[in-house]
Amino acid sequence: MSDELAFLAHQQGDSVAVAVRDVEAGKARLAYLDSEDQIEIVTREAIPLGHKVALVSIPAEASIVEYGEIIGSSRGQIEAGELVHIHNIRSNRWQIKA
Repeated sequence: MSDELAFLAHQQGDSVAVAVRDVEAGKARLAYLDSEDQIEIVTREAIPLGHKVALVSIPAEASIVEYGEIIGSSRGQIEAGELVHIHNIRSNRWQIKA
């Protein structure tokens, strides 16, 4: 693993983090914006700049948390280290509110 930062998570407890550069599969460094904590994660696949990676395993139909807020829900099981994008989540942004 390089000491170069690969991902930023907004808050401890978020289920996803954003790639700050193109990241290959394997070990990568993640930093939290709400603390000075940095951890090592393992990505299962390449994650492009600006895309999200799952920090935890997320069951099907579960909430996706970013910024400490629910931003969407999973379409199916998402494993920790996998790319999180439109193919496996539904955004809450465009949902009709009753």
